[in-house]
Amino acid sequence: MMKTLRMLASGFAMLLILGLVNFYIGYHGWLLVHEWFSGASLALFWTVFLLVAFAYVVGMIPWPTIVKPLARFFKVIGSYYLACMEFAIIMLPLADLLYVLLGWMGVDRTHYISEAGVTLLILLIVFLVWGSINAWSTVIRTHPIPIDKSIGTSTPLTIAVASDLHLGNIVGNRHLKKMVAQMNAMKPDVILLAGDVLDDSIEPFIRNGMSEQLKQLKARHGVYAVLGNHEYYGGSIKEYTDLMSSIGIKVLQDEVEEVAGTYIVGRKDKTAETMEAGGRMSVSSLLNGLDLTRPVIMMDHQPTGFDVAAQEGVDILLSGHTHRGQIAPNHWITKRLFELDWGYLRKDNLHVVVSSGYGTWGPPIRLASRSEIIKLEVVLEGTKQYSEEAVSTKTVLI
Repeated sequence: MMKTLRMLASGFAMLLILGLVNFYIGYHGWLLVHEWFSGASLALFWTVFLLVAFAYVVGMIPWPTIVKPLARFFKVIGSYYLACMEFAIIMLPLADLLYVLLGWMGVDRTHYISEAGVTLLILLIVFLVWGSINAWSTVIRTHPIPIDKSIGTSTPLTIAVASDLHLGNIVGNRHLKKMVAQMNAMKPDVILLAGDVLDDSIEPFIRNGMSEQLKQLKARHGVYAVLGNHEYYGGSIKEYTDLMSSIGIKVLQDEVEEVAGTYIVGRKDKTAETMEAGGRMSVSSLLNGLDLTRPVIMMDHQPTGFDVAAQEGVDILLSGHTHRGQIAPNHWITKRLFELDWGYLRKDNLHVVVSSGYGTWGPPIRLASRSEIIKLEVVLEGTKQYSEEAVSTKTVLI
C-alpha cells in the first residue's frame, strides 16, 4: 500500500513539475505570438500549445485501431517537442536574465521580445538540424581489447556491438538497414545487441517488418541480444524473444552461450529486479561452473556492477542505456550517475565498453553524442596479427 502511494505521489509530483515547466514555456510563447500577431486568440494558442506539449503522452495511449495512425503522428510531434522543451528550459531563463540586466543598465527594451524571439528561433533551428545530423549519421568506434586468455586462434575475434536501437515509430527501417550494412561490412565473428532493441511497443516493429531487416545480420558464430529496460516497458517480452528466435537471434535472459571457445553471458536488465517476481540472477550464479581460463564477454544493458563483474572473472562488459545523455548538457548528469556513462574503462582485468547507442529515445536529436556502432578487436594470448583498419581521428562530438 505504501509503495503504491509513493508511486502515485511521485507521479503527481512529476506531472506538477511538467505542468509548471510547460506553463513557463507557453507563457513566453504567447508573449512572442502576441507581439507579432496582436489579434491572436489566447484560448486558441493555449489549446494548440497544450496539444503539442503533451502530444507524446497522447500518442502513448492505447487508442482503438482506427485512430492509431493519428496517435503515431502525435508521438512524432511530441518527440520533437521534447527536444524543443529541453532547449527552452536552458535558453528562456538566460533570455529572462538578460532582459533584467538590460533594464538595470537602462537599455531600451521596447523590441526585446521580438528580437530575442527571432534569435532563439534561429538557434532552435540550428540545434534541431545539427542534432538530427548527429542522430542519423553513425560513427564506428573501434576498441582493441587485449585478453590474456587463449582459444587457439592466431587472429583477433571481431565483435560488432550495437545497443539502444529503439526501433519504433521514430527509428525505422531506413536507419536499421544502414546498421545492418555497416555491421555486416565488418565481417564479424559475433554480433551482439546490448538491449533496448525496441523503443517500447512491439507494434511498429511488427507492422513495419523490422525483423526482416534484423534477419540480414550475418556473423560467423551468430547474433545474440539481451533485454533492455524498454523491452520491459513494452510488456511483450515473450512475443519479442520468440520473434527474434525465429530470425536466428538468441535473446539471452540470464543465460550463457559458448561461442567459438568464448562465453557470451547475457543478463536480464536491471529492471527485472522490480518488474519480475524472481528478479535476475547474480553474476556469481551465472558464471558458476564456467571454465574461466576462457574469455568471458558479458552483456548487461545498464552500466552498473563493474566491481562485481571484475571480481567474478568477466573479461569484457558491454552496456548501453545512457545514450551519453543524448542531448547536452544531459551528459553532465549521466557522467555523475554512472561510473562510466560512455566509452572505455579498464578495471583490473575487466574491460568495460559503454555505447552511446545506435538509435534515440524520444526526439531523433543528439548533441554532444553520436549514433554509434562498436567494433571490438579482441586480441587473445597467442594472437599473431592485429586489425590493420585505421581508427578515424575525425572529430565526431559537439
